[in-house]
Order: sequence, then C-alpha cells, then structure tokens
Amino acid sequence: MIALIQSVETENDIHKIPTSVESSEPTVLSDIYQSSKNMAIWQRTNSNQIDNTVDKILESKKSLKLVIEVTPQSTQTDLQRVLGELDSDKVLSSDIAKLVDMFCYLFELESVGLRLTALQESMCPRFHVDKVDCRLITTYKGNGTQWLPHEIVDRSKLGAGNKGLNDDLSGIYKKEIDIKNLACGDVALLKGEAWIGNENAGIVHRSPPVAKEETRLVLTLDILP
Repeated sequence: MIALIQSVETENDIHKIPTSVESSEPTVLSDIYQSSKNMAIWQRTNSNQIDNTVDKILESKKSLKLVIEVTPQSTQTDLQRVLGELDSDKVLSSDIAKLVDMFCYLFELESVGLRLTALQESMCPRFHVDKVDCRLITTYKGNGTQWLPHEIVDRSKLGAGNKGLNDDLSGIYKKEIDIKNLACGDVALLKGEAWIGNENAGIVHRSPPVAKEETRLVLTLDILP
C-alpha cells in the first residue's frame, strides 16, 4: 500500500473558491480533505501490461458491468472470479486492489462500492454534480472524465435549470476551452454535494463523448452508506 499523509487544513483554506489540485505523486489524493479543494488528481499513465490486459477484456466482455462491494483484502479475488484468464497475470485486478486499499485507508473504510463498466456511449453525458461524499474515478481505456472549474460554472443551469438545452447551449459554461479532461490513467477524487461543508460546491463533471466503435473501461469507487 502507498502511504497517504492527510493534508493539514489551515485557516486560510476556509472560504476560498474550491479548486482542483493535481500531481504525479499519489499523496496528492489526501488534499481532498482541504476545504479549498473539490477535486484531487493523481496524474499517472497505465502500464503497457494494463493496456494489453484491458484490450483483451474488452474484446471478450464488451458488456462488462460489475457492481460489487469489496474490501481491500477481497478485491483481487472478487475480480478474478469475473475476469479469470482475461487477467491471467492479475495486473489489472492488482492495480484495482491497490486503489481500493488507498481509498479505504484515506477515508478509514472497511469496504467500498466498486463499479467496473465497459461503455459504448456516455453514461452521464450532461454536466452534473454527485450527491455523494466523495467518488474515485479512473479510466483504463478511452477518454477520461470531463469537468468544469468551480469558478466558471453557472450552477443555476444544473439539472432542470438547463431548460432542456444541451450543455453547449444552456450557459452552464462560457467557452469550450473551459472544459477540462482527465487523462486515461489519471486517478481522481471528486468531492460531492454530501461532503460536509461542500454544499453547492460539488465538482461539476460529465462522461466524455464516446466515438463510434470505441469502448471505454471506467472504474469508480464509492463510500457506502
């Protein structure tokens, strides 16, 4: 397990406009505890082994949709029951188990909700916020999640406020350049509306468009009720 040192919040962090933070070091994920941060991004690139394994899995299981509760100790075994020889070297299940371990350690959890999904279309194509405390998202294949910096979002356009208009017409953002993208392989913690003190500041995000004949493989981890 990679140790995560919880960030110490200072008085200056309070009441700041929420911002994202990113680093190539996994310890950046602990910055999610700062009230001034609503997204923490561990920038990383999937190994060639993981890429090859993911390609093999998607060739065989284009409709993969795994939703289970796991513990750090059970994750790899639970995934092997589903993936079997498709992950013969256990490189993908091992990587996911590491992320589960980190997530549980960071939030002092015994188990988490795991979703591993192959997608041929956008699962959540509209910009939105999640009614959760915090969610981990990483993309193993395809384009990463899109998000908007807090300071440029017109939150009145979320949900019914868009009046049925697409995101590019609703006014939720001003320019296409405002849209940010996670890279494939990045591991992100997205603070939601249920995080205490983060009301009306949950990170606004959406699934990226999926090209024809393309399949994404996305992992999410959630804190269970």
